[in-house]
Amino acid sequence: MTEIAISPAGMRIVKLLVGNMPQTVAELTDAMGVTRTAVTEQLGDLAAAGFVERETERLPGRGRPRHLYRATDAALASLFPGNQRLLVPAFCDAILGLGGEAMLKRVLRRVSRAMAQHYSERITTKKPHERLRQLIQLLSEEGGLVDAVEDEHGRLLIRKRTCPFISMVDSRRSVCHVDQEMLSTVVGRPVRRIDCRHEGAACCTFEIVATAD
Repeated sequence: MTEIAISPAGMRIVKLLVGNMPQTVAELTDAMGVTRTAVTEQLGDLAAAGFVERETERLPGRGRPRHLYRATDAALASLFPGNQRLLVPAFCDAILGLGGEAMLKRVLRRVSRAMAQHYSERITTKKPHERLRQLIQLLSEEGGLVDAVEDEHGRLLIRKRTCPFISMVDSRRSVCHVDQEMLSTVVGRPVRRIDCRHEGAACCTFEIVATAD
């Protein structure tokens, strides 16, 4: 999911919902001490960003159903952005300590394949260019900003303007290698990184190595 800023009022709602049972607008209004309209507007913004979900509870008898709001996993992750930066380096260091560089490469390769399978299962064509278009659609549906462009030299490029791994990048760029290998596996062609946001570029750009379809 794309990194989205939550307003202070929205964060108060997130903190009220995370780890608790789903709540109604009335319950959130009482807890926050603000107007119902203010809570409703914040819930709308949070729902659009993927941080809350609404469910309908039908009460016994002929009473009107009520709407309950709960926090999503994305909301939970938003509360610990700094901690996420520790996760990948800690995993990589642990793997290196147990099995060395060869073991780390094997683990990263397996992670790449698992991610590739996640997308490949929903792609319906065998042609690399069509697979690329479908992959971009899937990534966009997940909230990513990804473009496929052809430069002045006729090279087919993928520009990933957002990065789902931005909070997990370690000094080895482990997740970057995972991302690159995943792209190559799904598209069915070798992928080469030609620009990187961690080296000053506006975004990460990958070249799809041209071969005959």
